[in-house]
Amino acid sequence: MSMEGSANKHKPNSATDRRPPTADRRSIHVKLKERSYRVEAGAGLLDQTGTLARAALGEHVRSVVVVSNPTVDALYGRRLARSLRQAGFRAHSFLTGDGERFKTLRTADSLYTFLIKQSIERQDAIIALGGGVVGDIAGFVAATFLRGIRFVQVPTTLLAQIDSSIGGKTGVNHPSGKNLIGAFHQPSLVVIDPETLCSLPQREMRAGLCEAIKYGVIRDRRLFDRIARDIEKMKQFDNRALTHLVARSCRIKADVVERDEREGGLRRILNFGHTVGHALEAVTRYRKFLHGEAVGHGMRAASRIAERMEMLDSRERAAIDEVILSAGNIPTANSLALDDIMLAISRDKKAEAGRVAFVLPVEIGRVVIRSDVPLQIVRSALKDALS
Repeated sequence: MSMEGSANKHKPNSATDRRPPTADRRSIHVKLKERSYRVEAGAGLLDQTGTLARAALGEHVRSVVVVSNPTVDALYGRRLARSLRQAGFRAHSFLTGDGERFKTLRTADSLYTFLIKQSIERQDAIIALGGGVVGDIAGFVAATFLRGIRFVQVPTTLLAQIDSSIGGKTGVNHPSGKNLIGAFHQPSLVVIDPETLCSLPQREMRAGLCEAIKYGVIRDRRLFDRIARDIEKMKQFDNRALTHLVARSCRIKADVVERDEREGGLRRILNFGHTVGHALEAVTRYRKFLHGEAVGHGMRAASRIAERMEMLDSRERAAIDEVILSAGNIPTANSLALDDIMLAISRDKKAEAGRVAFVLPVEIGRVVIRSDVPLQIVRSALKDALS
């Protein structure tokens, strides 16, 4: 079953003219008591997903539904299905449209209907093969179908590999805002095969790099400096540079999630750049920006807010700007109405008592959360960052 449309994030012909990244296998344990799971990363692991899933899910699981989109399915669907069948699973396929505009309750309802028709039971599982949109939809449906079934993440974009596949955040969008409807539901396993990045267009890689820059700003100055130094290598799919980026980003995300699974405190720092980024996506109806691109604009705006509030040195702000811009050209936002953006920001799902919280850097590698930012400073920073 498929929904209409595809943004072609992965290009079938581009994998043949790029040398695939190779990497030693890395295993990261996300420690959440009974909800603990492993992130397995390494070249060629896509073909071992069935064996890994069988070990993680147990022998009692009979059927799995692979959720993907037409482009990714054409590239990797058969390999994954073969691996699953070899491990003794009955594998079904559900295809959805590609892009944030398809991350809706309507898509979720279509998937619910498919699961019912395939007689999926509580002990069965969903496998997400694709980027963040596929992972969010699959995870949300897994969290709510039959009051919760298990699922596995097999992310195929850089952004999904370093961020959205880890941590258990699932959800769908509403016309009034991004991810307003969702649930925390941890995967049982995450399988990352860096070779899938070779089919990504440069724009998708740039979007993923913006999300990676976030980790450096919020938690790791050494990672930030390494991205600044090696970003051209990363854009050219350099093996060593990408392997380090994926592994370190996953470890940072896992550490934060282990300390704050449900975003009650520390985990909120992962939203650096997202308050403005989500507003830009909502205002443009998820059609102009990739998620990482919107976050890139959002990080530049948040850094300017911190600078205007005399929390961040101007040289640090300039360094953040420089590395974001070095990731590549981001679609402009200077034609958007500031009032529309401010309204979307006010609807942010993380607002408390009507006050919007901003994650603001005080230095590269350390951030704070503030909900007392004057509106005039937000407007001024937005106008500057988006011009």
